[in-house]
Amino acid sequence: MAVIRYVVFLSCLIAAAIAQEEKYTDKYDNIDIQEILDNKRLLHSYIDCLMERGKCTAEGKELKEHIVDALETGCEKCTENQQKGTHKVIEHLIKNELPAWKELCKKYDPSGNFRKKYETIAKEKGIEIPEDK
Repeated sequence: MAVIRYVVFLSCLIAAAIAQEEKYTDKYDNIDIQEILDNKRLLHSYIDCLMERGKCTAEGKELKEHIVDALETGCEKCTENQQKGTHKVIEHLIKNELPAWKELCKKYDPSGNFRKKYETIAKEKGIEIPEDK
């Protein structure tokens, strides 16, 4: 009976460890996204990082490391703060930095597959994605 309890306990520990690994780190969840969006120089340094034409901060490297996976999985490994921040950034880029938005889309979604996948979700959140021309 003790062996069974040990196996169950060990299984629970393994399951908990796997569940923890399923999320991206929340180490940067308290970053003030609005401060970055309001500071054009700072915002463009993050864009340059993602476009591989500038240096990356630690959080920029983290974002760059996970951006493709997040797009492919619908941000299922994102924390709630990361999901909210993502929506805020996308809305800001579309409304205020359209050339940068198009540039990022071209790099990270050249086939337009992610755009199609998330367009409905974006519209539900009030984000209108302009047509490519």
